[in-house]
Amino acid sequence: MITGLRALTARWTTVVPVLAVVLLVFTWGRDLPGAVVALVTLVLAGAVLAAVHHAEVIAHRVGEPFGSLVLAVAVTIIEVALIVTLMADGGDKSSTLARDTVFAAVMITCNGILGLCLLVASLRHGTAVFNPEGTGAALATVATLATLSLVLPTFTTSKPGPEFSTVQLTFAALSSLVLYGLFVATQTVRHRDYFLPVTHEGAVLDADDHADLPSVRTAYVSLGLLGLALIGVVGLAKGVSPTIESGVESAGLHHAVVGVVIALLVLLPETIAALRAARRDRVQTSLNLALGSAMASIGLTIPAVALASVWLSGPLVLGLGSTHMVLLALTVVVGSLTVVPGRATPLQGGVHLVLFAAYLELAVNP
Repeated sequence: MITGLRALTARWTTVVPVLAVVLLVFTWGRDLPGAVVALVTLVLAGAVLAAVHHAEVIAHRVGEPFGSLVLAVAVTIIEVALIVTLMADGGDKSSTLARDTVFAAVMITCNGILGLCLLVASLRHGTAVFNPEGTGAALATVATLATLSLVLPTFTTSKPGPEFSTVQLTFAALSSLVLYGLFVATQTVRHRDYFLPVTHEGAVLDADDHADLPSVRTAYVSLGLLGLALIGVVGLAKGVSPTIESGVESAGLHHAVVGVVIALLVLLPETIAALRAARRDRVQTSLNLALGSAMASIGLTIPAVALASVWLSGPLVLGLGSTHMVLLALTVVVGSLTVVPGRATPLQGGVHLVLFAAYLELAVNP
């Protein structure tokens, strides 16, 4: 009996993603009572942990930076599907959902995840060491994508309101795809060594020695289960989104908080995986996950919503308000100062976390 329990425990990362998808099938498009919402939330949390496990298996098999890229792109593709689905269901009230969710993803990754990982790594290992060339390139790409997609619509005049015209939106979508494609090529082909973890002496770590290399079959199984887990996470998050919206409205909070909560749920796998890498002193892996997720969120979401706007009837508001533009500018400046030395202390981690706390406070109390 004890052996059976141990075997069941060992297989939970296989069972939970399948359970999440089954539960998603039975709950999709239905009004859920409180007890079912609680069950969905529990399974959703399990699916997040399973996704992190399988992402780490894949990352260990393929090595960095490919492992971080797999998780970031997989999560973002399903996040985009969630955003487009919610926009299609929500009408005019969801016109700002893409903007709110994408900006929330940028703040969560560039301040929340990045700050937390720098703080954990520097407290545990003295200083957090990473490669400034690769991290700087990633931050520059994120800053450019965010400005082109979320700042410029506030100042353009071809269309009233913080919206792009059709031509402008097409340009922003194509630019996002081109920049993201260039970055991926740089990260995985041309300058892969810029995105590998480094030691405190500056030596590049091209191998991860914390466990035996999983087999190809195990990696493929984990890839399939990662897909199921992420579908379960995002699909179940959509299932509980009416409860989230009702809770936000009943609490008298701004509707943008819905985008924050959705982004927090979707980015949980990256957050946990990044923290685990930081604890092992693989800070570059943590930063690859954080900035890669921010980049994928913008680079894939904007083209997707641009395409979806052809058949969505409501407006597509992308331009940020003045408060959020100040936060974005401060994030880029502080991030640049953090990246340039190639090492960080708890102070840099704390500064980014304070910026993230300020974003959350202003989201709740604008």
